[in-house]
Amino acid sequence: MTVARDGEAMLRAVFISDVHLGSRHCHAEELATFLGALNCRRLYLVGDIVDLWWLSQRRAVWGAAQHRVVEALHGLAKRGTELIYVPGNHDRPIRRFCGLMLPRMSVRRRVIHTLFDGRRLLVTHGDDYDAQTQFGGFQEAFGDWLYYVILHSNRLTNALRRRLGLRYWSLADFLKRQSAAAERYIERFVRAGLDDVRRRGLDGIVCGHIHRADLRTVDGLIYANDGDWVESLSAVAEDAEGNLCLLEAGGRESVRLHSRRPSLHVLPRAA
Repeated sequence: MTVARDGEAMLRAVFISDVHLGSRHCHAEELATFLGALNCRRLYLVGDIVDLWWLSQRRAVWGAAQHRVVEALHGLAKRGTELIYVPGNHDRPIRRFCGLMLPRMSVRRRVIHTLFDGRRLLVTHGDDYDAQTQFGGFQEAFGDWLYYVILHSNRLTNALRRRLGLRYWSLADFLKRQSAAAERYIERFVRAGLDDVRRRGLDGIVCGHIHRADLRTVDGLIYANDGDWVESLSAVAEDAEGNLCLLEAGGRESVRLHSRRPSLHVLPRAA
C-alpha cells in the first residue's frame, strides 16, 4: 500500500510521532512531503512533535521546511482530517491542554483508537514506561550523549547518500541493532506497553518514544510503534479495510497486519 492521494481510497487513520520539529535532527522536508500526500480521516500526533527542549535551549532550527510541516498539518485539517495530539516528553508542557477541543483538533493524554474490525488500541507516546525500562545514572547519561553523536553521523551519511542518488538509510538504527543492550531495552519497553494494554482489557498499543518502528502481534496483542522522523522516517497507517501497515517516507509499505474482518469484493455482472 502507498500513501493515499487524491482519487485513491482514504486511510482510516495515520499515526506519527517523534518528529522533534525544531531539532537539527528532524527530517522536516521529508515529513512535509509525506503529509502533503496524505488522504486520511484521522491523524494521530503521538508525541514529541515539537521539540520544546531544543526550543527552550535556543538551539532550534526553524526554516522553510519546518513551516511546510505546519502548513501541511493545517492543510489536512482544512480538508477534513481530524487531528488528535497526544503529547510526549519533549512536548510535555502541551499536556496542560489535555481535554481541549479545537476545530478539527483535540489534545489528549492518551486515547483509544477502534480499528475497522472492532479491536481497540491504546494510543500513547510511551514515556510512561520509562520507570520500568530505564536504569538511570551515568550509563544512561552516556547513552544519551552517544545517541546524539550517532544522529550527527547519520545526517552526514545520508547527505552523502543523497549526493550519490541513494535513498535514505538509517545508520543510527543499524548501529542500535548491533547492540545487545539496546535490543534488551526495546524488548522491556514492548513488554511494558503490552502489559499495560492487557490490564486495560484492550487489544494492543500504538506508541512511539523509542525511535524504533515496529508492527507485530505478541501473545495475541498488537504492538505498533510508528517510529520517528529523526531515524526511521516512518508512520503507522490503517487502511479503509482495517489493515495496519508500517509506512516509510515516500509511502513505501514495509510490514502489514491484516484485519480480522474479511474484505467484501463486488463481483462483476455477467454479460
